[in-house]
Amino acid sequence: MTVQRLSIKALNNLLDGKTREAATCLIKFYSNECHYCHALKDFYEEISSDYEGVYFFAFNIDDHPEVERQLKFNGVPTIAMVIADPPQTQVKILSDPEKPHKDTWYRRSDIKNFIESYA
Repeated sequence: MTVQRLSIKALNNLLDGKTREAATCLIKFYSNECHYCHALKDFYEEISSDYEGVYFFAFNIDDHPEVERQLKFNGVPTIAMVIADPPQTQVKILSDPEKPHKDTWYRRSDIKNFIESYA
């Protein structure tokens, strides 16, 4: 699968359970100013090809900073798993790593373990 940019309308529809069918989505929240976010991009895209049935998205928090408060996370990069099963939606946030990677914050294994624990 490829990573698609998520609009605020699509994000809100997903969070409100307004999807046509059940879906498991991984969203990378990023900022234009975040060097970790940019460094994370390549292997986030690589991971997306490893999981059929999981949709991968990216959302620029600079466009809508209120989303950070709405989803109760602090800072970027942040990875969220949204499990939409209309009319319900569950949101899980990947915890900050105990030992962040010096370039990408999260490690590939952090993200893969997170996906596998919920997908």
